[in-house]
Amino acid sequence: MSTEPRTSPAPRGTTGTGPAPLVDRHGRLHRDLRISLTDRCSLRCTYCMPAEGVPWLAGSTMLSTDELVRIARVGVGLGITEVRLTGGEPLLRPDVVDVVRRIAELEGPQGRPEVSLTTNALRLPALAAPLRDAGLARVNISIDTLDRERFRTLTRRDRLHDTLAGIAAADSVGFTPIKLNAVAMRGVNDDEVVALTRFAIERGYQMRFIEQMPLDAGHTWERTSMVTQGEILERLRTAFELTEVPGRGSAPAELWYVDGGPATVGVIASVSAPFCGACDRVRLTADGQLRACLFARSETDLRTLLREGADDDALGAAFRACLAGKKPGHDIDDPSFLQPDRPMSAIGG
Repeated sequence: MSTEPRTSPAPRGTTGTGPAPLVDRHGRLHRDLRISLTDRCSLRCTYCMPAEGVPWLAGSTMLSTDELVRIARVGVGLGITEVRLTGGEPLLRPDVVDVVRRIAELEGPQGRPEVSLTTNALRLPALAAPLRDAGLARVNISIDTLDRERFRTLTRRDRLHDTLAGIAAADSVGFTPIKLNAVAMRGVNDDEVVALTRFAIERGYQMRFIEQMPLDAGHTWERTSMVTQGEILERLRTAFELTEVPGRGSAPAELWYVDGGPATVGVIASVSAPFCGACDRVRLTADGQLRACLFARSETDLRTLLREGADDDALGAAFRACLAGKKPGHDIDDPSFLQPDRPMSAIGG
């Protein structure tokens, strides 16, 4: 069945000046749409999936490019101003450059969205320039260690040189800022917090450390083994003077100036210092399920709506219904917390 949109009136909840903003019942305005392009990945990071990988989504369940772009267009029409492409590894999608181009050309009430991408950088040497030319604004690159053998152990692939080449490629074509993300793990790479920060600052990048979250495929996460924001900052302060950057807004990372700035380092403390009260994100999985929270245990099925011929009005209503059920927080500290059935690779970051 064709997924071309039918001509329809503006989505429900509109006003005379355009669609009403995407606000949940807790008053949070949503402007950030995270779209997973695939659940496949070229690495096998120990904190994400087992060595043999996980069962991949069936090809028939994956959104086509037309379907994906149409959902993005509806979201942008409802006030989404940033679209982040994730995975799995988004650069494994064969038509990723076309996806970027088509989303970057969308028009909404606030103009065109900013399109960004989170990647392991392995394919950036070949794709950095085409992605930039297609309208990609910036990249976030995952790198958990600077040690080759440790990288091989962590990712089960000997690809550190490819990640470093990808970072250099992103720099050479002018992406800025380049944000480097590292998951801090006790006894694994927490001794590299200072080295990773120095690596980033010396090259003009932004280093951000992420608390390990309960999103691994094996459900082996334990809070006691997690490196907290407080511990990360303690290590950083052995080498740098840190000054908190004011005005965080809805950004997931809390930032500190390093040695007076302008360089900064960030920590995404989803567990020990959650920022749910300012969350402005909604997520679309590669198989067309809309999620109001990274840790949600329920989803809104947009794929079925699309394939049954729903118009834009119905898709917009589904966005609003999904956000109407968004909880005030993820409740990781609550004894009743249950880890999502899907691992991070299938949800999208």
